Amino acid sequence: MNYPDQLNPEVWPLIVYCLAVIALIVLMLGLSYFLGQKRRDPATDEPFESGIISQGSARLRISVAYYLVAILFIVFDLEAIYLFSWSIAFYETGMLGFIEATVFIVILLVGLIYLWRLGALEWGGHQKSLVNRGNHR
Repeated sequence: MNYPDQLNPEVWPLIVYCLAVIALIVLMLGLSYFLGQKRRDPATDEPFESGIISQGSARLRISVAYYLVAILFIVFDLEAIYLFSWSIAFYETGMLGFIEATVFIVILLVGLIYLWRLGALEWGGHQKSLVNRGNHR
């Protein structure tokens, strides 16, 4: 019988591994602190452009459409992973699995049609806003 004050012998490798990782992290951070550069020059914060003196700011404003496309890509990529795993286990899931996958695909199509009608997939300036949908005058 295991008591709460006793450790399972199978847990010791995990504990040793975690302690080794923490020790390695502390060692690397400590070495970089002691061996690293102590003073900061103004040129340290400048980006290196192959010997060319940089002009202006390196910060650019990125359109929200890029972030929207990235989020939509992640969402549909995860859905593709679920469908791929379902296709691997197609014979084991039977008819119930097929019905569940069909419902899942229908939900995806409804979401895609909703995004399409909302204008989320368009790059132009004619995107509809969720905020202004009910404010037609």
